[in-house]
Amino acid sequence: MENLSTVTSFILTAYAELEDHKYLYFIFLLIVYFLILLVNAVLIAVICIERGLHGPMYLFICNLAVNGVYGGTSLLPSMLHHLLSNTYEISLSFCLLQIYCLHTYGAVELNILSMMSYDRYVAICHPLHYHQILSRRKVCTLITLSWSHAHILFGLFFILTVQHTFCDAIIEKVYCLNFTLLKLSCFEISLESMVGFVVASFALVPQLLMILFSYAQILRICLFASKESQAKAIQTCTPHLLAVINYGVGCFFELIQSRFKATHIPYKARIFMSLYFMVIPPVINPVIYGITIQAIRVQILKLFSGMKKLVIK
Repeated sequence: MENLSTVTSFILTAYAELEDHKYLYFIFLLIVYFLILLVNAVLIAVICIERGLHGPMYLFICNLAVNGVYGGTSLLPSMLHHLLSNTYEISLSFCLLQIYCLHTYGAVELNILSMMSYDRYVAICHPLHYHQILSRRKVCTLITLSWSHAHILFGLFFILTVQHTFCDAIIEKVYCLNFTLLKLSCFEISLESMVGFVVASFALVPQLLMILFSYAQILRICLFASKESQAKAIQTCTPHLLAVINYGVGCFFELIQSRFKATHIPYKARIFMSLYFMVIPPVINPVIYGITIQAIRVQILKLFSGMKKLVIK
């Protein structure tokens, strides 16, 4: 092993497929990144400024928006840089940083969505005790747990990745992922694969069970409720369900294109599928909540009408 030549930077070869229209892709991704910052910043500002939006559901939505900015910023500035670069090279240290940020973004997203499903369960199944069950202290604890669980869980596993040296410099993607990087290691990665499976289980299974349990209980209540109550429950759950479905589609796309050799799918389509998970939810989620929840929609309209008056003056 002493003669191994270790790699300190990598080539993201997928950018070569985007060469023909790279300036068009640059403009598109720049607009997407601007939208991520804008729509999430508006949502965060409205919830923070308006005291009437400091309830449990809105605090979870605010954290979802913060995580959207975190995820988008972890990926898109790097992509914009590489689209204008001719080398498509990324240093090992920056690759590791990107891996940490993107994986923790995904874990935090699922954690918050699972907490929000619990919030909807309490709101519909125990409405009279809603504020007692979801007190300010408990909500802050759940939010802290959502972030700390993701960072601690992946951080402990990430230590194994950092200790590796790498003998291949070719990454066939437009960004770095942990599994992709480990495959380039100079050493056996069976231990890391096993530990990664355990970590993924802790990052996915409890959260999915929470979402399934919450909606199973909501469905049980709705089956015996009046049509008016059923309509109200559907209206209450729709934004969250859309966010969960959007997240699930992104996870499915990433699983298909990264774990299976979907050679029948065009390469550019596979690149888009790999980006969906990190790009679309941060854009769509704030729009979903801003449009479907009246209390937020009203405050956003007030904010923009106030800004319009200032501009006119």
